[in-house]
Amino acid sequence: MVHSAYDSFQLITDCPTKIDAIESYGSKLLLGCSDGSLRIYVSDSSGADRSPPSDPHALRKEPYALERTVAGFSKKPLISMEVLESRELLLSLSESIAFHRLPNLETIAVITKAKGANVYSWDDRRGFLCFARQKRVCIFRHDGGRGFVEVKDFGVPDTVKSMSWCGENICVGIRREYMILNATNGALSEVFSSGKIAPPLVVALPSGELILGKENIGVFVDQNGKLLQADRICWSEAPTVVVIQKPYAIALFPRRVEIRSLRVPYPLIQTIVLPGARRLTKSNNAVVVALEKSVYGLFPVPLGAQIVQLTASGNFEEALALCKLLPPEDASLRAAKEGSIHIRYAHYLFDNGCYEEAMEHFLASQVDITYVLSLYQSIVLPKTTAVPEPEKLVDLSLDAPQLSRGSSGMSDDLETFLPQLSESDENSALEFKKMSHNTLMALIKFLQKKRYIIVEKAAAEGTEEVVLDAVGDSFTSSRFKKSNKGRGNVPINSAAREMAAILDTALLQALLLTGQSSAAVELLKGLNYCDAKICEEILHKGHHYAALLELYRSNSMHREALTLLHQLVEESKSNQLQAEPIQKFSPESIIEYLKPLCGTDPMLVLEFSMLVLESCPTQTIELFLSGNIPADLVNSYLKQHAPNMQGRYLELMLAMNENGISGNLQNEMVQIYLSEVLEWYSELSAQQIWDEKAYSPTRKKLLSALESISGYSPEALLKRLPPDALFEERAILLGKMNQHELALSLYVHKLNVPELALAYCDRVYESSVHQPPAKSSGNIYLTLLQIYLNPQKTTKNFEKRITNLVSSPNVSIPKISSATSFKGKGGRKKIASIEGAEDMRISPSNTDSSRSDGDADAEESNEEGASSIMLDQVLDLLSRRWDRINGAQALRLLPRETKLQNLLPFLGPLLKKSSEAYRNFSVIKSLRQSENLQMKDELYNQRKAVVKISSDSMCSLCNKKLGTSVFAVYPNGTTLVHFVCFRDSQSMKAVSKVSQLRKR
Repeated sequence: MVHSAYDSFQLITDCPTKIDAIESYGSKLLLGCSDGSLRIYVSDSSGADRSPPSDPHALRKEPYALERTVAGFSKKPLISMEVLESRELLLSLSESIAFHRLPNLETIAVITKAKGANVYSWDDRRGFLCFARQKRVCIFRHDGGRGFVEVKDFGVPDTVKSMSWCGENICVGIRREYMILNATNGALSEVFSSGKIAPPLVVALPSGELILGKENIGVFVDQNGKLLQADRICWSEAPTVVVIQKPYAIALFPRRVEIRSLRVPYPLIQTIVLPGARRLTKSNNAVVVALEKSVYGLFPVPLGAQIVQLTASGNFEEALALCKLLPPEDASLRAAKEGSIHIRYAHYLFDNGCYEEAMEHFLASQVDITYVLSLYQSIVLPKTTAVPEPEKLVDLSLDAPQLSRGSSGMSDDLETFLPQLSESDENSALEFKKMSHNTLMALIKFLQKKRYIIVEKAAAEGTEEVVLDAVGDSFTSSRFKKSNKGRGNVPINSAAREMAAILDTALLQALLLTGQSSAAVELLKGLNYCDAKICEEILHKGHHYAALLELYRSNSMHREALTLLHQLVEESKSNQLQAEPIQKFSPESIIEYLKPLCGTDPMLVLEFSMLVLESCPTQTIELFLSGNIPADLVNSYLKQHAPNMQGRYLELMLAMNENGISGNLQNEMVQIYLSEVLEWYSELSAQQIWDEKAYSPTRKKLLSALESISGYSPEALLKRLPPDALFEERAILLGKMNQHELALSLYVHKLNVPELALAYCDRVYESSVHQPPAKSSGNIYLTLLQIYLNPQKTTKNFEKRITNLVSSPNVSIPKISSATSFKGKGGRKKIASIEGAEDMRISPSNTDSSRSDGDADAEESNEEGASSIMLDQVLDLLSRRWDRINGAQALRLLPRETKLQNLLPFLGPLLKKSSEAYRNFSVIKSLRQSENLQMKDELYNQRKAVVKISSDSMCSLCNKKLGTSVFAVYPNGTTLVHFVCFRDSQSMKAVSKVSQLRKR
């Protein structure tokens, strides 16, 4: 016997006659005797110490006395009887089936067709009765009154020994097999054969399923006869009767009663010896067993007492199953009992090597993780947490504050717990066992299942704190204190955070101890509350550097992480790192770590980027650019710590976003280029191998930068240039200062590269295409023409002019206009064509256009005598840029000796273009004149309009005849009004507009 599920009590001691049938009605017992009488017994409450029953409709655990006897209740001995409580009827089977009204036993119906019936089954839900007589099965329906109506009558192959309703069908057990009878059409379907020795036995379960007996085995089937599960109830022998009273199945044998659990594997719970037991039935609260002349009641032991017995004997599964049957009003008691049983069961499983199952029960008990972690002494937890010692585990079941759920409802019957740990050698062996791989794997699964809720609570608590901080709750903020970096504000008594820290710290150690380094890294990458100090020490000792870096990152300990990372990179270079041969740390690892920090801590990024700038210059500079670190800050830091990389950074910055770099940085970059070029120039000059047409990579960058960007100061750069070299750079700078004449003179006379001078003019011209004509630089080609025609004048005092320009940066810079005015005899005359250009001469200077022709000729003759003009370059310029040069002005600048034949490449297309323009303008003029004539004709036609006034003509405003009054006509030519009416309407409109404006 596992435990006592029922207490046996003798209710009736000596019945005068043999008992053939027994049933209970409320608190009464109905006995069908062999003499055909019905004896009614009630509890003997004559004793003074009898307390009033808690349930008047339940059997009482006390002796019963005869209340009355109904003689002649049946002509023959009763085979069986049943109380139909919902209808207040007593169904009895004797020579036929009879129904009596309760409690006065008035006969209301006798089914004569049931004469000779040996078995029946009642469906209380529908009020259907089926019974078997010989080889027939009949179905009757209660009509709700005093009568029964026959529904069906079916034949079966053999005599029915047992039967029961199963849904809409009937399961019948005949001599050799079980069959399902369709109650609608009588169709039979075989289930399986019954036993050869024991008769068939059909038992209905409350769920609608059936247990079919086959010898000493009970087979579970559904309402259609299909097997439900492979497990079977195995009785000690074939039972004669089985009744179901959850959670047990009670079977009757000739000398005893067996009680088995309905949970797989259906173990034997209790055996009650009752020699001569003949009948078995169940009541509301008990099971009644009838012997030949006595009656015993089997009363269920209270569930609490059964739970205590099962727990004490180590049957934890049964105890937990019984806990679920506790009534809802005892929810707190149920929770406390289940928690206590789960804890005891977990310890039992843990000590027997079933670690995962043990953790499942620890999880179900809702016990604090600190309690479970106390089993693992090698796992270090935060010092602020009070963890129970392993030696005190016995006291935990009685120490309510140490449990996560209140155990105030825990019953006193669980005071016994696991035995105390004994000698030191056993403790050491147990400790080794606990810290084995299997125990740690079970712990990991336990912590992972608990982690979601605990971390969620901690995160919610942190969110609440952030909201309170934002609102400015002074009361709450006074309770906060600063935690480690990256955690924000943490309350002093933050229970959720503390529990999360314990869990994550333990989980990390368990993962490391089981060799799951990658899982530990993943844990640290996400939201975690690992104790930084403890985990740092453990990870460092175990050389788990990847996890240590993630720990630093999650706690915002970036300086420590970068320091460690730099150390690992250096060790990787020297091949001294042996702890993690697979894990390689490269300078790129530092760059990857720094990327998320660009927006939050740019100074830290700059500090540690210097460590990898030389080895990974491109990636480091891309880090600065992609991280949106202020360019001025990066430039100043590089200037101080890595000046050799400053130019490269500015180059990439400019290439990425030309408009995103400030003028100061542009000037800084150009200054860097110039310094390198000057250094290169000094080296070559010292070796006397300087060549003005030599271009180093830096000089090419300098020239490109001077041309493409505009943020630098040309005056400052011009001061740094040597006077006898770097003329191309000087020319670009003079061009930026609008000193076009000086710039072109350098290209022509110093560099002797007319192509560069022409390209310079093209740039200036194209940059002024979209400017207004008054501000454009269309005269730039004439300036170049003058330089070609007057070499000596342009080179005279050249260096002095540049020196004066550099020393006086604020001097006004003359601008070249697109149109030149000349004074003649008739006053001021603007040149618009090339006719008469032979007779006109202007000074080559673009700054003096009002001198006489005689002065110009004298000056030209003096200059020509002194130096030869560059006529070939002049003609080439005119032929290549004829469409951009004012022809009249160009011809005035040319010397008289110029042959017209040489000017054909210039004059040919120019004259062609001028003639085409003349023809086009003539056509446009004619079209305009024609359009003017058309408009005049239309005006004349409009003025010829005629309005006919008759005696019937009406004013459209006052609706009166016009008569001979002055009238007005609207533009449509048909609307006529009095002139007075028209004037008044216009005045009213003006007044209304003024009033509307005033309202606004």
